Amino acid sequence: MQRLEDLKAWLATQFPDQTIEVAFAAADADFRRYFRATFADGSTRIVMDAPPDKMNTDAYVAVRDVFAPAVRVPEIVRRDREQGFMLLEDLGKITLLAALQHDERELVHKHLLLEAVDTLIELQKISQPGVLPDYDQALLRRELNLFPEWYAAQELGKPFSYTQRKLWDAALAVLLPCIEAQGKVFVHRDFIVRNLMLGMERPGVLDFQDAVYGPVSYDLVSLLRDAFIGWDEEFVLDLAVRYWEKARAAGLPVADNIDDFYRDFEWMGVQRHLKVAGIFARLHHRDGKDKYRAEIPRFIKYLKKTSRRYHDLAPLYQLLVELVGLDEDDNDDSIGSVFSATRIAAD
Repeated sequence: MQRLEDLKAWLATQFPDQTIEVAFAAADADFRRYFRATFADGSTRIVMDAPPDKMNTDAYVAVRDVFAPAVRVPEIVRRDREQGFMLLEDLGKITLLAALQHDERELVHKHLLLEAVDTLIELQKISQPGVLPDYDQALLRRELNLFPEWYAAQELGKPFSYTQRKLWDAALAVLLPCIEAQGKVFVHRDFIVRNLMLGMERPGVLDFQDAVYGPVSYDLVSLLRDAFIGWDEEFVLDLAVRYWEKARAAGLPVADNIDDFYRDFEWMGVQRHLKVAGIFARLHHRDGKDKYRAEIPRFIKYLKKTSRRYHDLAPLYQLLVELVGLDEDDNDDSIGSVFSATRIAAD
C-alpha cells in the first residue's frame, strides 16, 4: 500500500493542478506493477511501479530507444529513476491474448498472429550486434539450470540422480550447439500474446527490458508456444512456414530450407520451455506466486513431444519420462504425417 501512496504522491508533484484517478492495470511475474492514471480530461497514462531495491529501469529505457524506430512501444512521458516510477503512453486495454480468447475462430487467430509475425519481422530487421547483450551460452545455461533446480528438485521433489544428471548433460551437449549455430537478431525474449497490445494499425509491444541479441527463432517460439493459449501442431507449422517465408524475403538469417528452420524452432523451444517450467516453479516456491504454476504442464507436454520426435534428444525424453511418467499423448506423432518425417520424426 505504501508504494501506491508514494506513486500517487509522485503523480501529484508532476501534475499539481490536476485531479488524477489511479487504478490497478497489471502486474508482471517479477516485482513490477502497472497502474492506469486517468486525468480530468479523460486521457490516460500508464504508471510503472518498479521498486528500486528490486528492479532497475535503465534497461527498459535503453531497449525502448533501440526498438522505437521499428515497432510501436510506449513513449516515456515522465520518469523518476530514484523512486522507480515511470509515466508511459497508454497503448490500450486489449492484449492480443484477450482478443484471441474473445474470438476463437481459427481465421481470426491466424490474422492476429500474422500481424504479430509482421511486427516481429520489423523488429528483427533493425538488428545489429553490439547494441544489446549477447544471448550467449552462459546465459542459455543459467536459464536451463532453472529446470533441475526449481522444477525437478522443488516442484517435483525429485533432485537429479547421478544417472539423470548424465542424461541432462547429454541432452544439453546436442541442444546448445544447435541453438548457438542459429542466425542472430534482436530478441525481445518474451514476445508473447500477453505482451502485445491490439492496435488500430499495428500491435503495441510491451515488457521488452530483457531484450538480447541471439537466436532468430526464439521470439517466434515465444509467440506460437505460449503459456496461456495453445494451438494444434498443423496451425503452428503453418504460421512458422509463413514467418520463414517473410523472414527470407526480409533478408533475415534463417535457415535456407524449411525443414532445418522448423528443427531450429523446435529445439529453441526446448530451451525456452525448460527455462519457463523452472521460472514458474520458482515463482511459486520462492516468491509465493501461484498465478503461473498451473501452466507448467503445457510446457512439459511441449518438451515431451519435441524430445520424443528427435533421436538426438532421446536423453531428454528419457529424463522427462523418469520425472513425470508417460501419458496418453506420448504415442502421438501426428506431425510426422504433416511435415518432413525424415527431418522431424525420431529414427
